[in-house]
Amino acid sequence: MNYTIEIDQEEDGRIIAEVIELPGVLVYGQTKEEALAKVQALALRVLADRLEHGETTPELLKLFHIAA
Repeated sequence: MNYTIEIDQEEDGRIIAEVIELPGVLVYGQTKEEALAKVQALALRVLADRLEHGETTPELLKLFHIAA
């Protein structure tokens, strides 16, 4: 699954980045690059937390292939 990152600039100049498919994954940065790096890191933390707590989805499980 691909995740969509939406980036906008606030009136005060800060950059806001959000992962549309992951509610609550929203960050601010001083630059586009900073906001992008921060939102990607937060999204990975959220996905890892979901895996640790058994909150998996078919799309999330497709990320891994278990070798026998």
